[in-house]
Amino acid sequence: MVDNRYATALVIACVLSILATVYLSVAIGTQHWYQYSSPAVRGEANVSELRSLYEEFIAGDFDEKTYSDTLFRLNGTVGLWWRCVLVPENGHWDKESEVKMVLECRSFTLPQQFTPKYKEPGNHNSGEDLLRTYLWRCQFLLPLVSLGLVVFAGLTAFCACLCRSLTPTLGIGVLHLLAGLCTLATVCCYLAGMDLLHRVSMLPDKVDGSLGWSLYLALISSPLHMMAAALLVWAARSHSQHYYRMTAYRVA
Repeated sequence: MVDNRYATALVIACVLSILATVYLSVAIGTQHWYQYSSPAVRGEANVSELRSLYEEFIAGDFDEKTYSDTLFRLNGTVGLWWRCVLVPENGHWDKESEVKMVLECRSFTLPQQFTPKYKEPGNHNSGEDLLRTYLWRCQFLLPLVSLGLVVFAGLTAFCACLCRSLTPTLGIGVLHLLAGLCTLATVCCYLAGMDLLHRVSMLPDKVDGSLGWSLYLALISSPLHMMAAALLVWAARSHSQHYYRMTAYRVA
């Protein structure tokens, strides 16, 4: 028999876990982790340069300096798996203010996620930047680990429900805590990686960068997982103590 307080805590923890998982899944699948605001197109020379950058971007060139410069100059957005630029729908670069702008995206392939970063972007002779390389790899591996922990916790909870047992609840809470920490580490790795990129690859004049809503979704999911973990751990420990007290009372 489960006390109403513990049942309520378990239901709230389940809702928080579902919300956190949905937020994290949306954050992983969208590209608005960081976005750049670029100045308007000015002059034919500027139009030719932007068109050339866009053509290289569409060609799928993964050179870090090339695609970073394109993101800087074309109001780019970048996520864990996507990089996008804002371009005129009909290709009229000289009339940017009069035409509809559309978002063109290219995904990072799995091999590209493991591509080393260099101390000078685009210069393979400058030596590998180990810190940026591993921050990049962690920022896409950690959220997958977080989702995996939540899925495993959900399967364990489902089995516990079938067995009508609260015994695994403590372990499920620990899994949610680890998932929340992994998500928080993802955000930290991403922010640190972007800061280091901007140090070695300076932003052009009048180009500003800002955090996107996808990153905030991931940031929100972390405390939600942790709150779910706290409720699960409290319910498990409190129910265990209550069970032992009842057992001792009956024996006495």
